[in-house]
Amino acid sequence: MRSISKLIIFGLLGLVTVSLLSLRQPDIPAVQIKQQLIHQADDLLSEVKLLRATKKDRTQSQLFQQQFRKVRLAYKRLEWATEYFVPLTARQVNGPPVPETELSGLVTQPSGLQVVEQYIFPHPDPNKKQELEHLLSQMEINASEFSAYFQKADLHDWQIMDAVKMEVFRIETIGLNDFDDPLSKRCFAESAAALQSVKEATDHYAPLPDFDPAIRYLQYPATFDLFDRAAFITQYANPLTRSLQTLKTKLKLPDVRYNRLLNQDAATLFDKNAFNRNAFTAELGDSATTEKIALGKKLFFDTMLSGNGKRSCASCHQPNLAFTDGLIKNLDVTGKRMIRRNTPSLINAALQPAQFYDLRAPSLEDQVMSVIQNKEEMHGDMLLTTNKLWRDSSYRKLFSLTYPQKDRIRIDTFEVMNALASYVRSLTALNSRFDSYMQGDQHALKNAEIRGFNLFMGKARCATCHYLPLFNSVLPPRYVQIEAEVIGVPQKRNGKRIDPDLGLYSIQGGDFNRHAFKSTTVRNTALTAPYMHNGVFRTLEEVVDFYNKGGGAGTGIRIPNQTLDEAPLQLTKKEKANLIDFIKSLNSHLNHTPS
Repeated sequence: MRSISKLIIFGLLGLVTVSLLSLRQPDIPAVQIKQQLIHQADDLLSEVKLLRATKKDRTQSQLFQQQFRKVRLAYKRLEWATEYFVPLTARQVNGPPVPETELSGLVTQPSGLQVVEQYIFPHPDPNKKQELEHLLSQMEINASEFSAYFQKADLHDWQIMDAVKMEVFRIETIGLNDFDDPLSKRCFAESAAALQSVKEATDHYAPLPDFDPAIRYLQYPATFDLFDRAAFITQYANPLTRSLQTLKTKLKLPDVRYNRLLNQDAATLFDKNAFNRNAFTAELGDSATTEKIALGKKLFFDTMLSGNGKRSCASCHQPNLAFTDGLIKNLDVTGKRMIRRNTPSLINAALQPAQFYDLRAPSLEDQVMSVIQNKEEMHGDMLLTTNKLWRDSSYRKLFSLTYPQKDRIRIDTFEVMNALASYVRSLTALNSRFDSYMQGDQHALKNAEIRGFNLFMGKARCATCHYLPLFNSVLPPRYVQIEAEVIGVPQKRNGKRIDPDLGLYSIQGGDFNRHAFKSTTVRNTALTAPYMHNGVFRTLEEVVDFYNKGGGAGTGIRIPNQTLDEAPLQLTKKEKANLIDFIKSLNSHLNHTPS
């Protein structure tokens, strides 16, 4: 599945820049690694120049494709460093082959290896020679920028150790499924090259025995469909990232902190505290506390927030239904008309940088405000609500204790928003049987569920949009960007007409955004039927069948900007059943019992 639009959200999660976060003079291993990177950047530049010099027509298509693969391998050897230190240039070299929309509305046009790939496979497109030459010219400039950057940059040990672990996470999540090479199909060889480069960098500190077995496993894989991704992650990748974290601890490196979703101390992607539920707060002071959660929970179940005093948040987000309502679409606050979209689960909503199907809310606080004041959903008035809360002695006491301030005379709107958002942040649960399996409990999953996971990550192509381990559309391993996709959801089940909801297009514009929606998490979906933004599919079987046919375009719907590959997946009946078995293993339980 291809990405269509990504909200680039930096803020407190801002890019790590050498100039701002360097603490001292470069370390000796870092100096040696810097020379390695300069050499690899020069190699990449040389390979790009050779690609530009290769004849671009069908008579030399095999030679051109072979040289293209060499360019990709050269980039993969450098990837761990470019993605960490110069991510914007890295995005130009190996970003998605579709436009990207930023929060400001600025659209970045695609460029780089993934676009080139589309022009040369299965054969060079004779109508794209001019565009291809422009792309390769720009790629040569970008490769030169890599070389210039590493010649001038002062690298530090703590940054390098962070970057190499991130690269292993990148391989686990998007390196084993042809995410960025769907046509050239060399993901295992490229991941092996990337891991070999990480090993060479890490050897400057200490040789780690976990590298070689992992590299060998990638160098001699089964077919793409049969590659055992569950085995690779549990037997090779997890031990490797644990070793990297242990090495970092032994080196006693500076403990430089910055707020991000994936905690810097996470030894694996499946550690119990690997992800920070407060990462997407606007300020550290907005983080959830025990007091805020308790207050937010009380508000969540209180009908006082609605205009007619009859609806609470829990009316649509019911705890016994994984905080959904089990309906295709709920009724509006008058009880007469259906609201616009299906009710999404709130479990793990904190683990994404934008809310709603169309990504229009940049925080949970903004989402709360939008829902309360939405005329269809709650039709509340925050000013009236805060006045009513202030007149209630129990709420007045709770707000005064939770948000202490001198000479308080009212309740602030943001305090209500933050308390409710804090309660939603408490609804974070990554403790399914699947998580237990990945943490080392080999008996937590049945064989059918393991086969389903391997299908999810491989043949079924689910993990190219629902990323490990959150299974939502927040792109690993930075977990900063969130994606929207066009999959061609029909207006009616088995219908040939696309649902009229324009999704992200209504917010951002751009024809490529028509009918684009956030890829919601697959976790707990066994509990949250019906499915899709319009609730059109009743069962997981119907959802899997829809994807198996190639989405809307694959079922005959005319949708020229579909980002889901319309080619059928050709899953067998048993494979579809195994895939659903795995999805059901993703059900989690909350550590506290909601009211």
